[in-house]
Amino acid sequence: MDSSLRDSSFGNKALARAPWPDLLLGGLALAVLLGLSRLTLEVTILPLALAGLLYAGLTVLLITGLTLSRSRFGPADRVTLGRAVLVLFLTSLTFQPGLLQQLAWPYALLCLAALSMDGVDGYVARRTGTASDFGARFDMELDAFFILMLCLATMILGKAGPWVLLIGLMRYGFVIAGWHWKWLNSPLPESFRRKTVCVWQLVTLMVALLPLTPDLLAHATLMIALALLSWSFAIDIRYLYQQTRQGAHDEHSTEDR
Repeated sequence: MDSSLRDSSFGNKALARAPWPDLLLGGLALAVLLGLSRLTLEVTILPLALAGLLYAGLTVLLITGLTLSRSRFGPADRVTLGRAVLVLFLTSLTFQPGLLQQLAWPYALLCLAALSMDGVDGYVARRTGTASDFGARFDMELDAFFILMLCLATMILGKAGPWVLLIGLMRYGFVIAGWHWKWLNSPLPESFRRKTVCVWQLVTLMVALLPLTPDLLAHATLMIALALLSWSFAIDIRYLYQQTRQGAHDEHSTEDR
């Protein structure tokens, strides 16, 4: 089949699977939040434009993911999309250091609301029987971005030094490493340890953002979070490496027969 026909077919499928009403509603909600912040908080145009561009990128990724996975956009995915809108709005505030200092409490409470919504989508997926690999990946990637944003806010508020960004960047470093070492892209089994460490990161960052949290306590808990995250990644990398070696050994044994 001609490649142009394949590309056209993929594009048509992508457009057909796109949850346009949900995406448009999410975009409208974000636009309203950004517009209100522009009017009442005097947020500059660049952070607002960044949030808009990030939402456009999210839209493209969602459409592509739905098409490749042949999934449907379910009720739980709508909850995750709503959380994404709130996270992107918070991102626009994060890039306003003066405003972030001034609105530390409201910002922290909005972050807490976004964190609380993290458990809602999973509950909805189980209750409606609409859990999917696509939904789990959407939720996981949003968590990773949210953690990176919280790390940046923590650094801007002076609760920790630039080293705190390692907490948010470690996931992306792992993905980039997978471009070179393909065995890092192998699937990992479900892990309570991995989920616990993820929750610890989010809770620790949330506590560090609170104005009443002493800098010393924020430093100590964030360093523990970074150590736990490094330990968790080390375990996963070791597991993937051992699986790769075992697979190579089994393949050689089969060839010898």
